[in-house]
Amino acid sequence: MSLRHTVTLAALASLALLSGPISMARADAPAPISEAGKHFQRGVQLYGEADYHAALVEFRRAYELAPNPTVLYNIGQTYYQLQNYAAALVALQRYLNEAGASALHRREIEQTIDTLQTRVGKIALSGGPPGLDITVDDELIGKTPLDEPILVSIGRRKVTALRAGRPVDNRVVEVAAGDTVRLVLSVGDDVPPPLSAPGTAPPKPSGRSAITTGWIITGSLGAVALGTGVAAYLESRSLKNARDSVPASRSDLDSKSTLVKGLSLAADISGVLALVAGGITLKYSLSQSSTSETHVAISPTGVHIAGSF
Repeated sequence: MSLRHTVTLAALASLALLSGPISMARADAPAPISEAGKHFQRGVQLYGEADYHAALVEFRRAYELAPNPTVLYNIGQTYYQLQNYAAALVALQRYLNEAGASALHRREIEQTIDTLQTRVGKIALSGGPPGLDITVDDELIGKTPLDEPILVSIGRRKVTALRAGRPVDNRVVEVAAGDTVRLVLSVGDDVPPPLSAPGTAPPKPSGRSAITTGWIITGSLGAVALGTGVAAYLESRSLKNARDSVPASRSDLDSKSTLVKGLSLAADISGVLALVAGGITLKYSLSQSSTSETHVAISPTGVHIAGSF
């Protein structure tokens, strides 16, 4: 069906609607019908300008205000131009059912429906808790459990399960004409809430994050121990040289001696803390592995590891 032909059909549908029994364009029409007529006329104009997304919004609004089968015809044609074949098929089938014997262009529409039947497939969902919102290509379909498979256009389709407006399962599937793609939702019954409730503790860090933090602390303490140890060694050399010099200042020797003792003590404390942090982190790292059975113990002589990998 060519673009020019579909625009012509939309214009004919507009004339049929405006001359139909609800008389949407009459000045004395009820307010909803009059308002629906304005949206419908605007939709026809936008359709003629090939602004199909905007035209669809206007047609759907017109149908909400004053349901009329002819509007379904225009909605179906607009979906067709947007290549949403599943929505076009549903809208045109509804048009024929609701219009009945008075349906305009029935034969041409039936031919269009035959074409659309070759451009749709289905997605059958299973699994997951009830009450999840299901969207296909970001359009809401319904809540789980769904009574029947979802009719979709052929091609790559994005299926999303949401709870409280937050995606909890997101898939992309390929649907060929006439196929029914079966999709099992990988959402457990206990889906975490989107935000922590007031007064609740923040979520605990993951095991990998805790291990990374532990090694960072161990490395930092080790670097401090190494730095202060080197500084203590250099100051001790300086102290020895000062003692060998003649004459040696008593206050200078005391100052250097105090500095060496302080640096040595800092190096010892940092080294012990690095050893403890490393041992704890190593033990926790090994405990996260399901393929190892290891025991780590810390003693004054060092860290002892025993077990099998």
